[in-house]
Amino acid sequence: MSRIGKKDIILSKQIDAKISGNTIYIKGPKGQLSQKLEGIIQVDIQATEDKKILSVKTEGNSKKAQQLHGLSRTLINNMVIGVQDGFSKSLEIRGVGYRSQMDGKKLILNVGFSHPVTIDPPSDIIIKVENSTRIIIAGANKETVGQTAAKIRAVRPPEPYKGKGIRYSGEIVKKKIGKAGK
Repeated sequence: MSRIGKKDIILSKQIDAKISGNTIYIKGPKGQLSQKLEGIIQVDIQATEDKKILSVKTEGNSKKAQQLHGLSRTLINNMVIGVQDGFSKSLEIRGVGYRSQMDGKKLILNVGFSHPVTIDPPSDIIIKVENSTRIIIAGANKETVGQTAAKIRAVRPPEPYKGKGIRYSGEIVKKKIGKAGK
């Protein structure tokens, strides 16, 4: 049995949860998210006067049920955190002449190519640019935020010789020693 799956998820007053068939819907101040669950996963909602408690249980004790127990609980917990507080990732651009800017909702990157790279984010993602070298990606869905950040970083990942490129904030790029000259 999963240690993570055994833990209950506590919902505050501002978050509403609803189960319809195999799909769970979580609604909060930052938006609404839904997740389709496997048939062997059961979610129970217990309401008290000041909060609601979600508990995730499995049918049977098969290997697949054990694998999905902790995963399902973590996915639901990420949805609850996302609609309550939201998720964000920040990226840094390093390199001479490398910069970014916003054009409406689109992100425009000038990172050493002969043309600017335009990235159109998903509808539920908010992108902010600070001082043209720092990009902040925010949204309610943790998976979409991470995927968008990875897509932006993949345009010009940091190279190992000078460290130029787009990196996550706090990411350490181990530099290689250059060519030994005579």
